[in-house]
Amino acid sequence: MSTKKPHGNREATPDAKAVPPQTPRPGTVPSASAAPDASPTDAGPTVELSRRRLLGTVGAAGAAGLVVGGAGGVIGASAARGDAPAPLTTVGTTRVPFRADRAAHQAGITTPLQASGHLLAFDLAPDADRKAAAALLRRWTRTAQDLMEGRAPAHDTAVAADAGPSSLTVTFGLGHSFFDRTGLTKQRPVPLDPLPDFSADALDARRSNGDLWLQIGADDALVAFHALRTLQKEAAPTARLRWQMNGFNRTPGATARPMTTRNLMGQLDGTNNPKPSDPDFDARIFVGRDADATWMRGGSYAVVRRIRMLLDDWEQRPRTDQEKIIGRRKDTGAPLTGGDETTPMRLDANRPDGLPVIPANAHARIAAPESNQGAALLRRPFSYHDGFRDDGAPDAGLLFICWQADPLRAFTQIQRKLDRGDALSPFLRHEASGLYAVPPAPESGGYVAQPLLEG
Repeated sequence: MSTKKPHGNREATPDAKAVPPQTPRPGTVPSASAAPDASPTDAGPTVELSRRRLLGTVGAAGAAGLVVGGAGGVIGASAARGDAPAPLTTVGTTRVPFRADRAAHQAGITTPLQASGHLLAFDLAPDADRKAAAALLRRWTRTAQDLMEGRAPAHDTAVAADAGPSSLTVTFGLGHSFFDRTGLTKQRPVPLDPLPDFSADALDARRSNGDLWLQIGADDALVAFHALRTLQKEAAPTARLRWQMNGFNRTPGATARPMTTRNLMGQLDGTNNPKPSDPDFDARIFVGRDADATWMRGGSYAVVRRIRMLLDDWEQRPRTDQEKIIGRRKDTGAPLTGGDETTPMRLDANRPDGLPVIPANAHARIAAPESNQGAALLRRPFSYHDGFRDDGAPDAGLLFICWQADPLRAFTQIQRKLDRGDALSPFLRHEASGLYAVPPAPESGGYVAQPLLEG
């Protein structure tokens, strides 16, 4: 472990040669390179965690409503306790479970939000059938498990040879068209029906949908790229890349204290996401045991949207205007009705002139569960910046990803309401979209979606 003096806002440890192990949150296990103190015990695995595990940008960190924290977000358990972040040198040691014997759901759903991400969609080759699709998912499952556990796959390029797993996750989803291509149309679940058209949509079909979808996240950019390149090569000749999007978030340890991350508009992003500790969390996010599609029980549905932010227009607005558009203070994330970031919005509070303190068209108000019959999403986005457009404006924004048990009752309901009068809409462009069925984690010895493909 490095003995260099920490720089900037990295906390120094009492003894740089002997970093004390950290107490983990559920859902992580030690990597092979973890310190001896991180060995399993009868009470369960103990893990040396990265700073990301102890920051407030915990797994559910995402966009409010569809962008900035109006109806979703989790403050990390460590942040709530006031624990100090772990040393930055522990970032590479964190390993996320892959199979169902360690985690019922696929990784990358409730996993703490990572610093680097890639989203990819593939289309099956014209001659690829159900058997070929099963073989591909078998290959991908084996490779993803190796990569997430820090093992180099066959014919490794050595891009990530010097790093540990770095919280790597690989998540697999199936698009609507996958079932037609594999002769499984009758097994396609109803919640996977195509999303409706929204008036604000300006979707590029070439960057939308797809037979197969992958989400890759890691706290090290080289580890994430290594997984991307390895899995992309393994797709041939069964599937061809349809589209790819690359994203990022705040790097572990970048802040002096645990706090919620910010998006490219400068807003705290992910203030009130459903928390895994909520009694109805699983019912909202994961498919229940009574689902007709038995192979999806314990899985979830991911809605993916590429949302470009009109940053030049947004940044010209005074901060007071921005706060009225969102319904929250920009510095603290607190609702305009007062308190701090975690204080519930008082949607019935009025100003002396009788108008609501949080404007009727404020993004946070419209996207709130209270405004949508309790509907809520688990938001887990990445920001993106793809250079500049011909007009000189930044091609930047949010790779919005949300998770739910039923997209019709969650995403579609909320987005329809936003589509009718969200004050933030003039500053956004929805340019790509996809909906994917994400099966539960594979059983030991099995592969993703095996019950569907071999049922």
